[in-house]
Amino acid sequence: MLSKSSLILLYSIFVFSSCEEKVDLNLNADSGRVVIDAQLSDANSVQRIRVSQSVAFAAQVGSTAVKNANVIVKDNLNQSFLFQHEKDGYYINRNFKPVVGRKYTLSVGVQKQQFTSSSSMPAYINVDATRIIEKEIAGKTYFFIALSFKDPAKIANYYMYTLSINGKEFRFASAESDQFNDGLQVTHYISDLERSLSSGDKITVRRYCVDLGTYNYWNGYQNTNLSTAAPGNPKSNISNNALGYFSVATIKEYQLAIP
Repeated sequence: MLSKSSLILLYSIFVFSSCEEKVDLNLNADSGRVVIDAQLSDANSVQRIRVSQSVAFAAQVGSTAVKNANVIVKDNLNQSFLFQHEKDGYYINRNFKPVVGRKYTLSVGVQKQQFTSSSSMPAYINVDATRIIEKEIAGKTYFFIALSFKDPAKIANYYMYTLSINGKEFRFASAESDQFNDGLQVTHYISDLERSLSSGDKITVRRYCVDLGTYNYWNGYQNTNLSTAAPGNPKSNISNNALGYFSVATIKEYQLAIP
């Protein structure tokens, strides 16, 4: 384990100035299925939802943009937020910051098809400490970002992490729940086993507190995509046989560096 003196902590919490809440989906599907990538958060007031259609698995591109969809999000107070298409299938609302405790419903119309989903926004669970440690797995040494916190008792809590190395794109890292550690002091270990970390690397971790539906999606993703050479699609929380997911989450960002 790295000593505390050798750990370089750049920022314990990074305040978002501009952040695209999106995680690229690695999906395996025949052509023509609607794909909805809808990760909303309280990072800022600009929310993005991408609507596309899947193409054959062997194709050179992962999906084609849908540019004429009708995209609306409503909350349980009957407030509506309309998303306008800007480019490449991205639908944007630039004045919408979700509120903790509210339930949001997504409605996407594509031609004569309608797709819906709901997501509740949980409160953020604060992190008490961050550090970098080394672990040996199957004879190889990996660096992990360790985030320690007190899990609230008697409340089901779910977490999702994405990770960026040296300013590159964010990739899904892991999904966690408190099923076996409710109310305890907990440490989550975050890494990217497909990309090696080394001295001097700057690492950014985004930590989302999510609802059960979002956790089920990403837990299914990590179970199927990280354990098999023939990855499958996780079960979407969107209706009408769509691919993808809808999530409204609280989020904070942590930046560290390996000395």
